[in-house]
Amino acid sequence: MAKKTIPSPKKNATSPGKKSKSSVKERPVILITNDDGVTAPGILNLVDAVKDLGKIVVVAPDKPQSGMGHAITIGQPLRLHKLHTIDNVETWSCTGTPVDCVKLAVDKVLHRKPDICLSGINHGANHSINVIYSGTMSAAVEAAIESIPSVGFSLLDYRIDADFTGARKYVRIIVEKMLGTKLDKHTVLNVNIPAVAPELLKGFKICKQAYAKYEEDFIERNDPHGRHYYWLTGEFVNFDKAKDTDVWALDNNFVSVVPVQFDLTNYVLKSKLEKLWK
Repeated sequence: MAKKTIPSPKKNATSPGKKSKSSVKERPVILITNDDGVTAPGILNLVDAVKDLGKIVVVAPDKPQSGMGHAITIGQPLRLHKLHTIDNVETWSCTGTPVDCVKLAVDKVLHRKPDICLSGINHGANHSINVIYSGTMSAAVEAAIESIPSVGFSLLDYRIDADFTGARKYVRIIVEKMLGTKLDKHTVLNVNIPAVAPELLKGFKICKQAYAKYEEDFIERNDPHGRHYYWLTGEFVNFDKAKDTDVWALDNNFVSVVPVQFDLTNYVLKSKLEKLWK
């Protein structure tokens, strides 16, 4: 009598209760950078707010780079140093600008584009015209240029011992919304958070950028050797009284969220000049 054989299970079969590898969703890769330096309290609070939302990789300047705008380093070498300053998070310091950090992160650290890029949390405001000068926002814009949805976060408090409790809450809310939304690959958001107690924050508002700027002055002084030097000062003036701007939202204890873009074309003027300058 022939032995009854039991057929071998199919290789593709999945055991009950187990998910196939293809069905397991990979965690998003989240690049974090800033312009205040890799050890600034703001970036540590940013990591803390999102550390369980994906694989976090930090690449940030080795020193403060505020006001650098979209500067890049040319004519001198850039260096990356691996740090162990943030528990269980791959962290690199870079000798360059915030924009350099994003470029090197993509090309030499990750060897791929991250799913999202977060910049901040900046110590101080980046609303209205500040977005032009901000290293925090330039890092986010650079990521968007590289087809990486990005966001820059700023807390309206310059103090090194600023309270980031409310900022952490809204960072997480906004990042979760970004990860849960199919965004255009060139998306970049400018988020500012009022420096008030967390319970006073009223939520967030999607806003436009206010027309506001600094009325600047240069104070002239002499150094100990009698040589002239100039110290930039100024007063912030808001020329925009609309109630849908970032400045209005922040003045009224809302977190402001402004979608920005790196395409600086004035399409209204373009259309006008095409008709007038024939």
